[in-house]
Amino acid sequence: MAFFVRPSKYRHVYGTCAKRDVCYDNLRVSANAWDTNMVKVNPLFLSVNWNASGGGAFAVLPHSQVGKLPDNYPLYRGHTGPVLDTDFNPFNDYVIASGAEDSKVMIWNIPEEYAEGQEEVTPVLKLSGHGRKVGHVLFHPVAENVLASASTDLTIKLWDIEKGAERQEITGHTEIIQSIAWNYNGSLMATTCRDKKLRVFDVRANKIVQEGPGHQGIKGSRVVWMGETDRLATTGFSRMSDRQLNLWDATNLAKPIKSEFIDTSSGVLMPFYDADTKMLYLAGKGDGNIRYYEYDNDELFSLSEFKAIDPQRGMAFLPKRALHINECEIARAFKVGTTLIEPVSFTVPRKSDAFQSDIFPPCLSDEPALTADEWFDGKDSNPKLIDLEVGFTAKGKKEFTPTAQPVVEEKKEAYHTLNKENADLKEKLSQKDVKIRVLEIELDKLRTELSELNLVQKNEELPHSENALVE
Repeated sequence: MAFFVRPSKYRHVYGTCAKRDVCYDNLRVSANAWDTNMVKVNPLFLSVNWNASGGGAFAVLPHSQVGKLPDNYPLYRGHTGPVLDTDFNPFNDYVIASGAEDSKVMIWNIPEEYAEGQEEVTPVLKLSGHGRKVGHVLFHPVAENVLASASTDLTIKLWDIEKGAERQEITGHTEIIQSIAWNYNGSLMATTCRDKKLRVFDVRANKIVQEGPGHQGIKGSRVVWMGETDRLATTGFSRMSDRQLNLWDATNLAKPIKSEFIDTSSGVLMPFYDADTKMLYLAGKGDGNIRYYEYDNDELFSLSEFKAIDPQRGMAFLPKRALHINECEIARAFKVGTTLIEPVSFTVPRKSDAFQSDIFPPCLSDEPALTADEWFDGKDSNPKLIDLEVGFTAKGKKEFTPTAQPVVEEKKEAYHTLNKENADLKEKLSQKDVKIRVLEIELDKLRTELSELNLVQKNEELPHSENALVE
């Protein structure tokens, strides 16, 4: 019987872990138990959730900051609880958003260089509105300055960060939201939830377009949108706690198109989809493997697996425009360990030095296709693309200045007012305590005097009663 091998440009893709001296070492990665990827990357920087005392913090490192990180490296401080998630603005490499346990979303400007002796960076904007911790933040893929934040108050909020305003609230979840994903043009959002349901929302209308049963296991579930198609990929667990990979039609979530058993490990699978190569990467928390598949005609074909000894706690993939195209690098993952972040490059082996247009089609640009107002008014557009053959150069710093009044000053004023009121009340309370103590002492004195008077009166009455008996 003849054996046919499926032809594929990516059949021989292999992963290579960077050497230790070009990794990011001496990191204090957050030990928080919230299910997050821990790290995010853009063409210039990577951010990592930090294990900080006295509130929450995260660090932003330039790609050139390899080797052992100094102990006094500047941190992004502002949250009063641990930072749970961060996301870079896709249209401004120097802007990052963060969500934390203090229920706040904060926007930060990243300096081109940290000043000598600088210890921390403060936010340019604080967004309040969620009632409980914010577990996910995700920028819109097409419209500028639109941010989605998901909270354990069971809502997703859409923000216009330039105006510092909440523009939409999405409801409909009955349990904690486990992951969120925009579709290709940002008109729909897919979510997974602890109630074991997969949902697709028309976010501007706050309407559930599709809803269906997701993975039935009790552990975490993730979702990604498969590029321009109306297909979704989810990872999760079966009732028997087996790890699963499901493929869905976003227009009908009654049952998955395909369900695949992965293994029996206990770590959450983090899915990453590359729309240009149509490859799906699965990285398991707690194991060192990265599996990768090729998507074609509603089938996921297993290509290979990158294996490493050290387990990963989180992962992020670099945008396609920042890769080493001349080396045929089609993806670069940043793998988070306990104190180390390792870049892992995935390469297609090719002998030619010429530009390989078949594996590098036009990819996502750093230019927005819509403004926030256009998108909120109902306009849709596909993201702008760039041709990698002409090369990509990261733009210079564009300072982000929100038009909203700085919330920080208002909060400082409110804080000082409340602090003064609190001090006044404490003073009044202490005065009343003193008065009560004085009255208690006076009451004790009166009681003593009364008992003495009663004793004297009894002593006076006693001789009279004895005389009466004698008579």
